[in-house]
This record gives sequence, structure tokens and C-alpha cells, in this order.
Amino acid sequence: MIRGSCHCGAVTFELSETPKWLTECNCSICRRIGALWAHASIDKVKVSYPEDGTVDYICGDRTLVTKSCRTCGCTTHWENLKDPRDGHMAVNCRMADPKDISDLRIRRFDGAETWAFVD
Repeated sequence: MIRGSCHCGAVTFELSETPKWLTECNCSICRRIGALWAHASIDKVKVSYPEDGTVDYICGDRTLVTKSCRTCGCTTHWENLKDPRDGHMAVNCRMADPKDISDLRIRRFDGAETWAFVD
């Protein structure tokens, strides 16, 4: 299990399965927030925060919402908006303890141009 939280601890997540890899994307939003995504089925992720505890950001093609803690500003996860039946989301493993993710492979994804993994 991988657990993570924003800096102040108001937003937490638990990922019940170990991902095959973590994704580092260079798209305009991911490179700015420095995210390291673990993609998972929503039934494998538990995210907790107080009501009104996050700020939503929806950009571009409006297919996902990026969620950040309203108090400390850390981006913790994103959720799918395009098709709720997809059941796919991602948590930002930069919010996890580094020792809990140190053995995981990091794949680089070119979200800026080719929309493909580069490794």
C-alpha cells in the first residue's frame, strides 16, 4: 500500500495496489506541479479530505480535474471527467514517503508533443 498526503495533512490518499510504474509527464500542468503519477482504478484508491477541502482545476480538453489542497496548495490527485464509467484516476506520489516508492520504475511521458512514453 502507498499512502500520501498534502503538506498540511488535510488531503490523504491510500493506493491499495502497487503500480507497475510511476509516470512523470512534461505536459504544461504536470511539469509545473512536479507530479509523479500513479495511475489506478478508482476502486484501488481511497482519497479523503474535508468538504470544500480541495480546489479543482479543469483545463485543456476538460477530460480531467486536478485536485489540490485548499490549505497548503499541494496537488494530490486527478479524477476523470470524460467518462465516469472509465473508473481511472491518478495520485501524485510526490506526496508519498520517498522510501515507499523508491523501488518503483519512473517512466517519462511526453504529454507536451507526442503523447507517448519516451523510455
